[in-house]
Amino acid sequence: MNRALDRRQFLAAAAATAALPGLSTSPRRPRPSPNAALRIGAIGVGRMGLGDLRAVQKLGLDAALHAHVVAVCDLDESRARAAQQTMLEGYRGKLEGATPEIRVYRDFRELLARDDLDAVTIGTPDHWHALCAIAAARAKKAIYLQKPLTYSVAEGHALVRAVRENGVVLQVGSQQRSDERFRRACELVRNGRLGKLARVRVTLPPDTGQGDPKPGPVPDGFDHDTWLGPTAAVPYAEAGVHPRSDAAGKPDYSRPGWLQIRRYCLGMITGWGSHMNDIAQWGHGGDVDSGLVEIEAEAEFPQRGLFDVHTKFAARGRWADGVELVQATGEPAGVRFEGSEGWIFVQRGKLEASREELLKEPLPAGSLALRVSANHYRDWLECARSGADPICPVEVGHRSNTVCVITHIAMQLGRKLRWDPQAERFLDDDAANALLDYPHREPWTL
Repeated sequence: MNRALDRRQFLAAAAATAALPGLSTSPRRPRPSPNAALRIGAIGVGRMGLGDLRAVQKLGLDAALHAHVVAVCDLDESRARAAQQTMLEGYRGKLEGATPEIRVYRDFRELLARDDLDAVTIGTPDHWHALCAIAAARAKKAIYLQKPLTYSVAEGHALVRAVRENGVVLQVGSQQRSDERFRRACELVRNGRLGKLARVRVTLPPDTGQGDPKPGPVPDGFDHDTWLGPTAAVPYAEAGVHPRSDAAGKPDYSRPGWLQIRRYCLGMITGWGSHMNDIAQWGHGGDVDSGLVEIEAEAEFPQRGLFDVHTKFAARGRWADGVELVQATGEPAGVRFEGSEGWIFVQRGKLEASREELLKEPLPAGSLALRVSANHYRDWLECARSGADPICPVEVGHRSNTVCVITHIAMQLGRKLRWDPQAERFLDDDAANALLDYPHREPWTL
């Protein structure tokens, strides 16, 4: 558990290991030999990060995937040690030969500096996604990045460039793309089963509750200042970070408070919205290189102690072909495609349509077939070994997240905005463009 590198050490290490963006395209990391295990590290092993790591470890036991977890990193020592123990227990009695050594890190840069590491999972809070993922791309590691891709549009643009310049694989944790129901819904829409597509409706759940603002001492073994990272320095409050421990004194992995604080997360519009708007974009088409051209929204931002993300909201947008995107608070969370000849609604665990035959009749030969993935983590591990793009690559994650972020900007401004999806800028609106990024606190800048 080493102390964080100081600024001078960090710059020296970065200069030695990373090419400057925009100067040249770096070669891909050499692919591991078929007989060698993929060696995987994890950055952030809290509620979602530990879940990702467990799934990757289990799949990695398959001889066809052959991947071993060898490193975990977290700013909360209790979580890092718990993840290390979980991994060791997961390997006990299931591997031929010695159990891999699983090292613990506090500084993600030290983990990324390992030459023997092939890939990383990133499960940090949203405000850390871009910086960790850009560093991982420059270190030539394959990346599994929790959604939303980044906190801001500018960060997303920088991450897309870092991934492509360094020739690495990145899978966004938009796992609905690896669900047959969501793929089937999008495939039917893209093949004209609804006639002319007119509208896509996205429904998201609201946030609720209060966040206790009472400050307290920073717990032993937790690096709060680095956890704040690029955001403003504020006093520690447990409700503003994550619960410390459960009744048994073990790390508590219940929903963390930072998910409802705008400094770290934009709320449900990126929390669930990054999932559902990803499907909206996939079904509409142009999810790799296009997006909305108009967006307007209104939302409630009640002050709830520390919690200040939106609760209820409603938004209406438009793609260049005239198809509408309507987003609103409601239940159940899902996506409804509406066309001239019917509708299809898809949610987790359910697919339904205005006419039952819409879902039963096979598509004719020659129809558009969307890529099939039966398991999001397996798809990533296979691509980490082969070097191919996964089902949800960085451009897709960026375009889907951009829909969410510009909706949030429209919520804040309360007026219609015009968007250029190619330039990734608002048209004739300096106030809106100023919200495409935020001032990052030194040294954690882009």
